[in-house]
Amino acid sequence: MTQRTITGSAVSASSSAAGEFAVIGASGKTGQRVVQRLRAAGHNVLALSRSSSTAFDWHHPATWPDALQGVQSLYITYQPDLAVAQAEADIRQLVRTAEDCGVEHLVLLSGRGEDGAQRAEQVLISSNLQWNVVRASWFAQNFSESFMAEGIISGELCLPAGAVQEPFVDTDDIANVVVAALTQPTLRNRVFEVTGPQLLTFADCVAEIAQQTGRTIHYRTVPADLWLAALAQQQVPADIRDLLQELFTQVLDGRNSQLTNGIQQALGRQPTSFAEYVSKTLKAGLWPVDERQTAAPASA
Repeated sequence: MTQRTITGSAVSASSSAAGEFAVIGASGKTGQRVVQRLRAAGHNVLALSRSSSTAFDWHHPATWPDALQGVQSLYITYQPDLAVAQAEADIRQLVRTAEDCGVEHLVLLSGRGEDGAQRAEQVLISSNLQWNVVRASWFAQNFSESFMAEGIISGELCLPAGAVQEPFVDTDDIANVVVAALTQPTLRNRVFEVTGPQLLTFADCVAEIAQQTGRTIHYRTVPADLWLAALAQQQVPADIRDLLQELFTQVLDGRNSQLTNGIQQALGRQPTSFAEYVSKTLKAGLWPVDERQTAAPASA
């Protein structure tokens, strides 16, 4: 999904030297968390983006070799999403560049049920490098750190998604799985499919947020064509609209309405529940709260 940096909490996307780890997309929802965790553990991490001192730009492959020199393990987040047509070719070229630069290990953030993502995964798996794929369900943080946050804050979230259930996953859990894959050689050459612990509709999620914030927040299902037309009026770029159309009208069709145990396999614990995600998001102050109400989690 489209990334948006949390105001005031993005990690620095610069580093003075290559290190044992590098993160592509270091200001994204999972990238910044991976950088924070690796640095907290004392690792040397090169945080890569278009604006980092050593730049990495998906649109300019000439920037890639310098960015990967001296890197041992690389975490890859692709922008805007592996579902776009160019993704497979870009990942293939990145893998070749990584091989030429002496990178030993690649970890790719992937999506569930996306044909383009599956093709990109196979590029890693069939390479000469060690690899991991972290295949994630929809991010819970899309309600607080991405395009859905505006609807939550305004009191009405409108999306072209009805009663389909999704096992929303906490990006903190994703980051912890990525760090485990990067730092534990025994986990290499495996796919970790990561989900939350429960199947929820978008309306269920909004109800949980409303309960804990003490606010009235409505969820409304709208036709996809009207929603996309509204995005066009808001000057959302055409390629992003096309991506969202695919995600909401094709991928979000029930094909991913199953739980997996990837988090348990990598971390040895249960995934974070959506209610737990809401609770910590409230503590971070990312949503308004009606302090006159005493709210408790609606689900465990």
